Amino acid sequence: MKKTRAGPNSDVNDRLRRVEGRHNALVKDLRKAFAHGDLSDDGHCAIEGMRILEEAIRSGLKFKAAFFKSSALAKAERLLPQLAAYVETLLLPDKLFATAVPSDSPQGVAALVRCPVFRVEDVLAKSPAGPVLAISGVQDPGNLGTILRSAEAFGAAGVLLGEGTVSPFNSKVVRASAGSVFRLPIARVKLGEILEVMRSRGLRLVATSSHKGTPLHDAQLTGPLAIFIGSEGAGLPHDLLSQMDETLAIPHSAHVESLNAGVAASIVLYEVAGQRTR
Repeated sequence: MKKTRAGPNSDVNDRLRRVEGRHNALVKDLRKAFAHGDLSDDGHCAIEGMRILEEAIRSGLKFKAAFFKSSALAKAERLLPQLAAYVETLLLPDKLFATAVPSDSPQGVAALVRCPVFRVEDVLAKSPAGPVLAISGVQDPGNLGTILRSAEAFGAAGVLLGEGTVSPFNSKVVRASAGSVFRLPIARVKLGEILEVMRSRGLRLVATSSHKGTPLHDAQLTGPLAIFIGSEGAGLPHDLLSQMDETLAIPHSAHVESLNAGVAASIVLYEVAGQRTR
């Protein structure tokens, strides 16, 4: 690697290192993390885009490396002063950057960051502060990202991700969450194994249903609560649904078969937040 001349900003000149080869170890790590769609072996998450990198900085995440494509030097000048001096900062030819960052509309900035990892106990310990979300089988990254963003916006205590759910560290989830994934307590778990643990903590278990249940506006949602959200197509598995204390129905037009998981979770969270502040 070598220094690059990047214009009048001396910090940029001093800090950026140009990488030409696709076999550079950090570039390989970035490419692998994006392709895997989860945390890397050493616990780092691949992220991309100006807004997401700035959210990661604002959230206090530790950066392993930041990457800029050659045509995005203006973005480097904006971001570098916000990054700690120890962070590796690399400048890649546009074509090389494109091989590592699989975005439909790349902004020319990416990074490897260490995301916080939580245990189930960490999430449940926060349940007095707000509802716990339990997600089962949500595979669409946009839907999960929307759920995480709404969870933070409406004061959820944390999120439990069950089997068949996309990783919260998938780059599309991170982008759709608008950075909420960096700050929410999130843990992965087999949901069927912790229902009694939830009840022992005084949580009432409720689930959304597209067909029947208590109309949302009639439900009492002010106490300790775990809200179960099922997959986009099949909903919550029957073995979980049968163990709920209550199912909730969101009234909507009969012309629409069901709401997607992100919309349904957001509406329920909004109602819960409203009831708790009345």
